[in-house]
Amino acid sequence: MNKEIYWEKALYQTKKAISSNSLFPLKTNDITKDIYSKKDFIIRELDISKFTKNKLYGPQINPFQPWEKLLELGSINDTHHLILNKYPVQIGHILLITKKWMPQDGWLDINDWRALIEVSKDTNGLWFFNSGPIAGASQPHRHLQLLRRNNEEIICPRENWLLNLNKSNPKHSKLQKSICVKRINTFDANTINDNYLNFCEELDLGNPNKNKKPLGYYNLLVTNKWIAIIKRKKDNIQGFSINALGFAGYILVTNYSNINLLKRRGPENLLENFI
Repeated sequence: MNKEIYWEKALYQTKKAISSNSLFPLKTNDITKDIYSKKDFIIRELDISKFTKNKLYGPQINPFQPWEKLLELGSINDTHHLILNKYPVQIGHILLITKKWMPQDGWLDINDWRALIEVSKDTNGLWFFNSGPIAGASQPHRHLQLLRRNNEEIICPRENWLLNLNKSNPKHSKLQKSICVKRINTFDANTINDNYLNFCEELDLGNPNKNKKPLGYYNLLVTNKWIAIIKRKKDNIQGFSINALGFAGYILVTNYSNINLLKRRGPENLLENFI
């Protein structure tokens, strides 16, 4: 069992940062039952009444150079730092950022995976990455994100759907063409890196040996049992903004979202519009 020192520190620092007005949890309400009857999506409504766009998405300057000390959780290897998300939807939402400037839309490399594995030895859960603005990234400085999960929790609502994705089934052909998923038996940096590079080539995103940066945008989901990449083409439709968590089964709506569209067509159909 992991010691979860980072998780305990995340909870402690969250309380301190909230009391010092350095961290602002976003209020959401679960409205799934009003919209959707199955269990493979969780739909939450975000209350944005007290937040301006700048407050929601952070300042225009780079908030990771330097990061706020009250949000700091620890140094990871010589390359990364662990901090709290300033505007979390889930308490204890953790960011793994590069110490030096690295672009969010560049190639992830072995150092990123080594840092991810180092954190996961202590605190694990659902890792996700948005490769740029089209994929839902709000900051250009490289950051991977972690939502901690305990052993009793499902890793995400769409886990079974992703693991049972059958590319011979035409019913999901549009999603299938843009998603690569693989179970992994060994959770280490080399395994993640190899699958990441293979998936990028399969989705025509290129290769770091040939291309300066990926040839398109994508979302990444990583757990200690599987890895998935989703190629992206759009970032916003009918008031819905989708990042990697949307493909994990977490849909966030606001008063700008076309709820009737979501009710009529369902969340899976909604996702097809972003790929």
